[in-house]
Amino acid sequence: MLQLSCRMQVQFRDIGLLDTALTHTSYANEARKHIGHNERMEFLGDAVLELASSTYLYEHFPNLSEGELTKTRASIVCSTTLARLARGLGLGDCLLLGHGEEQGGGRTRTSNLEDAFEAVIGAVYLDQGWETARAYVFRQLVEEFRKVEQGGAMQDYKTVLQELVQRHAGNQVLYELMGAKGPDHDKEFFFAVRINGEVYGQGHGRSKKEAEQHAAREALARMRKE
Repeated sequence: MLQLSCRMQVQFRDIGLLDTALTHTSYANEARKHIGHNERMEFLGDAVLELASSTYLYEHFPNLSEGELTKTRASIVCSTTLARLARGLGLGDCLLLGHGEEQGGGRTRTSNLEDAFEAVIGAVYLDQGWETARAYVFRQLVEEFRKVEQGGAMQDYKTVLQELVQRHAGNQVLYELMGAKGPDHDKEFFFAVRINGEVYGQGHGRSKKEAEQHAAREALARMRKE
């Protein structure tokens, strides 16, 4: 954990908080004695992450409307980004997992990495306070903020697709739930987007909205090629 602390550039007073942030519920459930896991810390880290990213966008992009701020924040603080940042920190290798979760590829599962990243932020906040936690979030998201400055942040693909398709009267866009897998607390949804009945794109995500956005993005990529 000390090596991870160095990579994070955060000197923990209580390194045990970092241990808890990386303890999956499956490991805690299999332990012979009662130990904490990272779900509550993930909840806290999620709130810190949202407030920190909202603060940055509010302060640095005064011309963005409330709706644009919301969409931009959602495009930055998404599962794909958080899991990628977690991989960059090597959080997967540090996770404490139960046997079944380990055998099932839990170290590389996007949801586990995202949750661990948020829990680590929660640990920083509990150990160091708001200012350090905010600075840590800013460092982690610096490349994402730079994309926004350069106009390259992820768009609201559903809106773009809708506007493009409806340039021609009578065209219709329909999102269809193809399936879902996983337990209720860790479910993954699969959607297809149809244009006039034909499937143009498919996507998956931890929420229905995220899966629809990914399906819309794939549809837009196909339309550009055609």
